[in-house]
Amino acid sequence: MPTPRKAGIPAVSVTGLRKSYGDRTVLDGIDLTIPAGTVFALLGPNGAGKTTTVRILSTLVAPDGGEARIAGHDIRTAPDGVRAAIGVTGQFAALDDLLTAEENLLLMADLLHLGKREGRARTQELLERFGIADVARQRTAAFSGGMRRRLDLAMTLVGDPQVIFLDEPTTGLDPRSRRTVWDTVRSLVAGGTTVFLTTQYLEEADQLADRIAVLDGGRIVAEGTSEELKARIPGSHVRLRFSGPDAYERAAGVFPGAARDDEGLALRVAGDGGLDSLRALLGRLDSAGVRADGFSVHTPDLDDVFLALTGEGTTGTPPAVKETSR
Repeated sequence: MPTPRKAGIPAVSVTGLRKSYGDRTVLDGIDLTIPAGTVFALLGPNGAGKTTTVRILSTLVAPDGGEARIAGHDIRTAPDGVRAAIGVTGQFAALDDLLTAEENLLLMADLLHLGKREGRARTQELLERFGIADVARQRTAAFSGGMRRRLDLAMTLVGDPQVIFLDEPTTGLDPRSRRTVWDTVRSLVAGGTTVFLTTQYLEEADQLADRIAVLDGGRIVAEGTSEELKARIPGSHVRLRFSGPDAYERAAGVFPGAARDDEGLALRVAGDGGLDSLRALLGRLDSAGVRADGFSVHTPDLDDVFLALTGEGTTGTPPAVKETSR
């Protein structure tokens, strides 16, 4: 049976969590507090310890040190309470391809010791909720990657968990299927579920997470909202373009500290790209009798944050540039 929600208790609370394999330290004393009913994203390069963190918090691996509580249950002293409160979805769908979608869900209901009537009702509810009721009697071997992931998430919810761990849930999915998973995550959180997400897709964290932590070298090197993390990285600027060399040179005199692009007749002027700063910048040009042919604003995104904090490449999208003509 589902465990009751406990008001006021963090969904996940971690203090000084440590884990090593031989002489390799994977987690070096990480601290996390995740409020209930939110999405938390853990970012990091390959091998940073994201999956190890999920395995420890879901009681699959014992930590070497530190403390952690899930929905108020200690992972060391109350592992059964932890398991009753969570659902876990790994990188690959854990389905029995010889069974139908309905049979997979009913099997999970049996494993969770739900009564026959309750199990069938829960199965039907989840088939409808995830849009797979019309293929409920088909074997999952014939399902597409997106359908398999939706069914895998549905199976995770059979026990109505308080906290769901999604370990890189959209790996290998096409953009349409990825967005379907995103919509599912949003609906879960709207219903009060807490989602702990690990991902290499920075757009995914930006779209979904209330808070984000960056894991590197076994430690949390930064944590905050997406906007807070972006604000830590310098580099916001406005790129001004000019139609001729005369206007370009006169503008360069207005902004002597700007980076020049003589071939493109463009200046890169430091600024946050906000409305007030844009007005001030364009006002300085107008006062000098210079008109820009157009401008674009660049602000740091999570790619920039990730690169600055870890020094690693990513599989995310390129930096966001907003183009606005004048």
